[in-house]
Amino acid sequence: MQQAKPDGITPSQTVGPYFAYGLTPNGKYDWNDAFNNNLVTPDTSGERIRIEGQVFDGDGAVVPDCMLEIWQADAQGRFSDPQDKRALTNTSFKGFGRIGTDAKGGYTFDTIKPGLVADPDGKPQAPHMVLAVFARGMLLHNYSRIYFDGEAANATDPVLALVPADRRSTLIATRQPGSGNAVYRFDIHLQGDKETVFFDV
Repeated sequence: MQQAKPDGITPSQTVGPYFAYGLTPNGKYDWNDAFNNNLVTPDTSGERIRIEGQVFDGDGAVVPDCMLEIWQADAQGRFSDPQDKRALTNTSFKGFGRIGTDAKGGYTFDTIKPGLVADPDGKPQAPHMVLAVFARGMLLHNYSRIYFDGEAANATDPVLALVPADRRSTLIATRQPGSGNAVYRFDIHLQGDKETVFFDV
């Protein structure tokens, strides 16, 4: 008897500790990472910042084997993408980073603060990063955004405006005290009372 073939698109697969070897080696193996958590290159202009935080599950326990990716514009609001005709061809800043969480669920990204970018309708968006979260038990990765506290443009950002006012704080990284390069704290909660806002895309 011939087995029927399923119709349509098959779902994404779960990810787990096995992705570390190829995607998040974090210097543990004898090759250079294709992408890592340091996006800054010698020719990158803009304010150097660090994003740091932890990833928590629905019970408040840390997630030690989560993979995070960010995608951002440069300080002038340009993307390193052929579709962005304003992008500078002579810079090596790619705007993409990837990291696996450590045993305490922690992560860091060293990058530059992104500039204002326009949405598809031409409306200005506040400085932000797109965040993708991959973790075991999740059939699909989650998408979110990282905004920055103290930005006047947050008040008129068209995407933040879609989020209920009492939930917007889950998308805003808080600046930490200290001198030197700015450090922003952004914890990610996959479920529970503090759940980070995730978007359907």
